[in-house]
Amino acid sequence: MTINSTVQNDKLHVWHHLTQHKAFETSDPLVFVSGKGMYVKDINGDEYLDATSGGVWTVNLGFGRDEMVNAVSDQLSKIPYFAGSFGTEPAADYAKALTDIMPGFERIYYSNSGSEANEKGYKMVRQRAHFYNGGKKHKIIYRDRDYHGTTISTLSSSGHLQRKKHYGPFTPGFVEMPHCCCYRCPFNKKYGECNIECAHALEDVIKNEGPDSVGSVILEPITAGGGVIVPVPEYFPIIESICKKYDVLLHIDEVVCGLGRTGKWFGYQNYNFQPDIVTSAKGVAAGYAAISVTVTSAKVFELFKEDPGNPDSYFRDISTFGGCTAGPAAALQALNIIKRENLLKNVNEMGNYLKNKLFELQDKHQVIGEVRGEGLLCGIELVKDRSTKQPLDEQDVTAVAGHCLQNKVMIGRTNRSFENNNNVLLFSPAFISTKGDIDLIIEAVDNALKEKT
Repeated sequence: MTINSTVQNDKLHVWHHLTQHKAFETSDPLVFVSGKGMYVKDINGDEYLDATSGGVWTVNLGFGRDEMVNAVSDQLSKIPYFAGSFGTEPAADYAKALTDIMPGFERIYYSNSGSEANEKGYKMVRQRAHFYNGGKKHKIIYRDRDYHGTTISTLSSSGHLQRKKHYGPFTPGFVEMPHCCCYRCPFNKKYGECNIECAHALEDVIKNEGPDSVGSVILEPITAGGGVIVPVPEYFPIIESICKKYDVLLHIDEVVCGLGRTGKWFGYQNYNFQPDIVTSAKGVAAGYAAISVTVTSAKVFELFKEDPGNPDSYFRDISTFGGCTAGPAAALQALNIIKRENLLKNVNEMGNYLKNKLFELQDKHQVIGEVRGEGLLCGIELVKDRSTKQPLDEQDVTAVAGHCLQNKVMIGRTNRSFENNNNVLLFSPAFISTKGDIDLIIEAVDNALKEKT
């Protein structure tokens, strides 16, 4: 297969994600063929430093990991798949290993994407409502600026208006609460002088909907694609106390943050609270296999085995590719690599280094309104004016990211998510990042801000 034929096959037959294909009538798509460590190589032989972990927070261990490839290959040669109603060795072993690093959790339900993992959580809530509340306690509260997936029901629980656009009507029973971004406080308060209204707003929403109708609340521990929004320390303990008060399950979406991105195994472990359901996907197997997990406490699991005489009492759900063995085999290897190479320590050290370098850029460039992040999940919000906080136009933010790409450094950005606030540059390099890698990323952004803002 020649370079030209591969590119033509792509242009003629591949429908890319999040892409307006009209541009490919006069230009070629970027086609990657290999990767090693922090770098990927395109079909023309050009190398790019990847500060996005595969574009969407996924290839957390870097590219070209032979031990990951071998773990998958060895498992596939034994047995590649069997339906999830039966057991397999890697599924059992990974479930034990994962719950060992998640005190208070007991069970794992396997599927193959973050959207699907969150749907499983929603189904558990809905089925629980029918067990005990005649189906009434079924509503699910979500947060403005959070994102939970691309299916109709997970879009129904998304605060990304542009991602939802044209896909309605949506699944009923999902209710929005305000976000927790101090920089753009929805209550016009200042942290240190406020009552953490963004957290207490949950109780207002529950009361407004009726406590007997609300089954769960789903939140990202740190809002990722919505602009890297880090909650204040008091936020989640308040949320947890409200959930307990009204018998509302607390579902934490760790699809981005899970398995080390924030410097702890899970984002919620940065805060002092205990969820009932945790979902994760992207980095679980570091992109070497498709897998997602819906992890529950014993309390949630036991609800589905209380009445074995009732044929409707168990969790009547299925995920075809939740039965693939490559996923848990790769996930177990990824977990072992993170432990063996002490990568959580590196995430914390390099995350602090990255944030400090971003603060230095903020001192140089008035267009940077705020630097935010935890571990190797960082963002900078770009504004036209620091005093008014007027967001930089999305086309200008796109130009900054595009300039970096032209100079062979890949960074992320909020992408067609909101009507006015698609103005955050996103950084999520792999856990193996070095100071040298981060220096190159910062240099590219520095040059892009000079040229494009």
